[in-house]
Amino acid sequence: MMPSSVDSALIVARNVSLALGRVPARVEILRGIDLAVAVGDSVALLGPSGSGKSSLMAVLAGLERPSGGSVRVAGLDFTALDEDALAVARRGRIGIVLQAFHLLPTMTALENVAVPLELAGDGDAFARAAAELDAVGLGHRIGHYPAQLSGGEQQRVAIARALVGRPALIFADEPTGNLDTTTGAAIMDLLFARHRARMTTLFIITHDPALAARCARVIELGDGRIVAERRGA
Repeated sequence: MMPSSVDSALIVARNVSLALGRVPARVEILRGIDLAVAVGDSVALLGPSGSGKSSLMAVLAGLERPSGGSVRVAGLDFTALDEDALAVARRGRIGIVLQAFHLLPTMTALENVAVPLELAGDGDAFARAAAELDAVGLGHRIGHYPAQLSGGEQQRVAIARALVGRPALIFADEPTGNLDTTTGAAIMDLLFARHRARMTTLFIITHDPALAARCARVIELGDGRIVAERRGA
């Protein structure tokens, strides 16, 4: 789905395909995806398991190289960059929140959030990390290790880590999948609140229609193709 404002969009995917394996066992995962996402938009990618949602996120985030087509993010042609250049391109531009929290178990909450800033050479890494943890309601838990935190608290740390570099784009792949219903709802309230406060572009991968409806756009994926799009909240 390619809107008229494609030239100013934050994400532009054109005829993107992704296939794994070789003939005759080659598996087509994404098929001719056309998509543009505006700055500050909130988009839900909805579809059943195996529809290609996480694969599309990985391609758009520069974590997976498409088999065909092109992907531009924040004016950069991701399909023209090598792995090292993609890693640099993601830094400060893209934050990712996953179903599994992926916190480093030997680091405190503060240290986990500071890691991306330290890698970028930021001299204020720990001060900024502390401020971000405070913003997600964990200012009192900065010295705790992941094993000392609940699932909801760990996901808050993961959100703080994704946001601490003030990226323009946040990907969230089933961010409540490992949480109970009440905790999951609180985490989504937090994620949307931070999206509004920062005016980030939010791209959520989900199989939950109620969660998808909270986004401004709902894109349905089926068998690796965009099969429908509608307005959400």
